[in-house]
Amino acid sequence: MFETINKAFLVGVGLAATAGEKVEELAKELAEKGKLSEAEARKLADNMMAKSAKARKDLKAQVEKWLEQSLHKMHLPTKDDINSLKTRIAKLEKAGKKK
Repeated sequence: MFETINKAFLVGVGLAATAGEKVEELAKELAEKGKLSEAEARKLADNMMAKSAKARKDLKAQVEKWLEQSLHKMHLPTKDDINSLKTRIAKLEKAGKKK
C-alpha cells in the first residue's frame, strides 16, 4: 500500500516537473512570436509556476493527511508513539536496576 501511494505521489511530482518545463517553453514561444513581451512571458511563466508549486504543496498536505488518517484507522503506532514507548522502557529499566 505504501509503495503504491509513494509511486502515485512521484508520478504527480514528475507531471508537475514536466508541466513546469512546458510552461517555460510556451512562454518563450509566445515571446518569440511577438504575442507577449519578454517581461510579460516571464511574468506569465512565474505566475503559472507559483500556482503549480502551491498546487503541489496542497496535494502533498492532502496526501499526508489522508495517509495519517489511514494509518490511524489501521491502529498502527506512529513514530511518536514508538519514541514514547522507548522512553518509558528506558525509565523502567533504569528504575529496575536501582532495586
